[in-house]
Amino acid sequence: MQHRRMASFPPITQNPDIRFLGRLLGDVIRAYGGEKLYRQTEYIRSASVDRARGVAGADLVDTGLDALSLDDTLAFVRGFMLFSMLANLAEDRQGITAEPGADLASAVAALEAHGIAKEAVLALLERALIVPVLTAHPTEVRRKSMIDHKNRIADLMLLMDSGRAETDNGEKIEEAIARQIALLWQTRPLRRERLYVQDEIENVLAYFRDSFLPVLPALYAKWERVLGARPQSFLRVGSWIGGDRDGNPNVQADQLRFALARGCEAAIGHYLDAVHALGAELSVSTELAHVPQAVLDLAERSGDNAPSRKDEPYRRAIAGIYARLCATHLALTGKAAPRPSVLPADPYGDPSALRRDLVIIAQGLASEGDGALATGGALGRLIRAVETFGFHLATLDMRQNSDVHERVVAELLNQAGVEADYGALDEYARIALLRRELSTNRPLGSRFAVYGEETTSELAIVHAAAQAHRTYGSQSITHYIISKAESVSDLLEVNIILKEAGLWRAGTDGASPQAAIMAVPLFETIADLEAAPKVMAAYFGLPEIAAIVTARGHQEVMIGYSDSNKDGGYLTSTWGLHQASKALEPVFAQAGTAIQLFHGRGGAVGRGGGSAFAAIRAQPPGTVQGRIRVTEQGEIIAAKFGTRDVAAVNLEAMTSATLLASLEPEALSDRDAARFATAMDRISHGAFTAYRDLVYGTDGFKEFFRELTPIQEIAGLKIGSRPASRTKSTRIEDLRAIPWVFSWAQARVMLPGWYGVGHALSDFEDKALLADMAATWPFFRSAMANLEMVLAKSDLGIARRYLPLVQDQAAAEGIFGRIADGWSRTHDGLLALTGQSRLLEKNPTLETSIRLRLPYIEPLNLLQIELLKRHRAGEDDPRIKEGIELSINAIATALRNSG
Repeated sequence: MQHRRMASFPPITQNPDIRFLGRLLGDVIRAYGGEKLYRQTEYIRSASVDRARGVAGADLVDTGLDALSLDDTLAFVRGFMLFSMLANLAEDRQGITAEPGADLASAVAALEAHGIAKEAVLALLERALIVPVLTAHPTEVRRKSMIDHKNRIADLMLLMDSGRAETDNGEKIEEAIARQIALLWQTRPLRRERLYVQDEIENVLAYFRDSFLPVLPALYAKWERVLGARPQSFLRVGSWIGGDRDGNPNVQADQLRFALARGCEAAIGHYLDAVHALGAELSVSTELAHVPQAVLDLAERSGDNAPSRKDEPYRRAIAGIYARLCATHLALTGKAAPRPSVLPADPYGDPSALRRDLVIIAQGLASEGDGALATGGALGRLIRAVETFGFHLATLDMRQNSDVHERVVAELLNQAGVEADYGALDEYARIALLRRELSTNRPLGSRFAVYGEETTSELAIVHAAAQAHRTYGSQSITHYIISKAESVSDLLEVNIILKEAGLWRAGTDGASPQAAIMAVPLFETIADLEAAPKVMAAYFGLPEIAAIVTARGHQEVMIGYSDSNKDGGYLTSTWGLHQASKALEPVFAQAGTAIQLFHGRGGAVGRGGGSAFAAIRAQPPGTVQGRIRVTEQGEIIAAKFGTRDVAAVNLEAMTSATLLASLEPEALSDRDAARFATAMDRISHGAFTAYRDLVYGTDGFKEFFRELTPIQEIAGLKIGSRPASRTKSTRIEDLRAIPWVFSWAQARVMLPGWYGVGHALSDFEDKALLADMAATWPFFRSAMANLEMVLAKSDLGIARRYLPLVQDQAAAEGIFGRIADGWSRTHDGLLALTGQSRLLEKNPTLETSIRLRLPYIEPLNLLQIELLKRHRAGEDDPRIKEGIELSINAIATALRNSG
């Protein structure tokens, strides 16, 4: 069955920014690539646009592509990649306004309309925790240099918006933008060397310096005006980069120490700059203003006795604060501050001591006049930054696989003479043994014992974490994620390992035990998600765990979108996550503690991508409670936090959605909730059966996938420090979910985001019930919206062109026929339940965005196919490999959320 394109397109109204930037890019290609390349590029572009618009006689643009030499091919791919990057920039500017209702003021107004007062919002925020967690998953194919040039263009466009014709340096803005595009054209887009963990740490620090550090305090100031009160710092930022060891042998104790040290350096560096600026600003004189004694005392202790500042106590006090910060910088990082103080001073013991000094300054300013000098402004933002980022900048999560923990604990027990064969014990025996060990502070490890490399590395990690707590404070590391968590013993093993570094303390003399770092299970597969409530109930049933959880007030559970999708398909994964979350809520209620779900989302819909605002609002009632953490991965980090304006919108959307999901009344009646859930169980089962039958039950599917898609070539890209597979096996089960999704996106199949849904929808008899679910149920509406986006970005006409890459053509035709049939079923079923005549008919903004890109992606796919053929045939011209990697880069840029 052939893939059917969207029909009856309305005319495209192109974003004027895209036209402007596209014109400048054309001028750059002509100037730097030559007239011939410009004309070739323009011919291929026009022909591809005609085909996308359905112009009669327009066909695949092979002729124009065949005329390109290898050198021209590389230049052409760069041109189309840059157009996609600039189109993304233009759309981001257009999309800087939030989704409807995705700002705090709108959320508060919506809650008030339901009779929920601001006091209830403030009460929730006092116990809330909202955390985007940045991870280094390898789907960001662009070099940081490319992103930097793009961001400079965005800044110049903002100047143009304000009516400026020239920059502060007197350069015409249009010429400055053209110059940045020319620099983009001449910047190497591909990395020559594979990223190391240290590179990933440095890359993510740029987002903290450029976006999070300035944006979060400004958001809080805005929210204080909306709320009429000052909430605690509930929105923070986390990171996995330097702490995530699951399947990444390149993350060791040294990398964890490096991540924390560089984060500390960035945080204190930001504070030093802010304090230095305050010193220049706060020129208040005792001759003209009353200054409280606390400020005078702070000034006296500063050691600043310059006669010129004798009557300026605020400046003298600031000089002392600056000197202490410089001393803190040296003490915590081992490096002198970039602009050292000449005053002798002791370092701050912790961020709260710094905050106390800053509050003394603020209270002094507030005591004079109408208090305007102390409200808001740079000082208020600095105090908020210190509260939010401390001396650690971002809370760093640790993560490792449960299999590793089992082996480490087994070796520790064996070497200590406690248990010779831990691995042979059943679950009940393991729990009993681990609980006995947790009841004493006696460590299992010994400095005289000789351990294997794995155990040595894991022990070094927890000792580095303990040192981090002593150096940067307990907020530097608070969570230890357990991948492949399946049992209570998986959680207890982590506590055993943490005990070796003093991060678990047994209760003695009637005191309760203490856990400085929380063990967090990650439930990933469909079976694990189903078992999650039983595991957590048993864990909470242990008295020592109950005591810790009660004292802490909450427990986190992480749920994984990626592996559950690879395991069971899009709809079953989505429903399984929803049901697991819902089933966990009463378990936590019974334990008397708050639930904190950590959503392991990726960029692609197959990995939990899509609108975060809609996704959070669609969570089951009672499962948010003001506390949520969400991973932000790969290319999504640049897309959501690459500029300050975009970062502000996305952070506010996450906050607003959390408020609404926590406090808004349930949209469904109990009757509708029950019948919708029953229907979803049937639909999920049908989708699961179809997906598993294709992916895991079809002979030759593994070979089909590896030969149809560029998975082999993606594995060689220099885009991350983590291997593409967990093992050397070629099994799909052992492949990481990220390259699994990324590869299907490159070939325009997008299979993980939709396959199986069509079978389930077509087999479900009650079509009116499906339509009712799509119209009234936030969960189903969000799931179908994400599904629709994936279908619109897929193109099985293009995907069919990849078929000659598969060696077994008979098997390939059969498998592809099943995929095409599944796509048609999904397409038709979705249109039927949403009442549309074409995909995205009710979402014209997204429809325009995708349709704008299609003509620019198709030639890239065709070139990629030709280059893959030549590469796999054994041609060794390095330009072929470079062209493949460029095409992967360009297609990912054009598709945006493809990983």
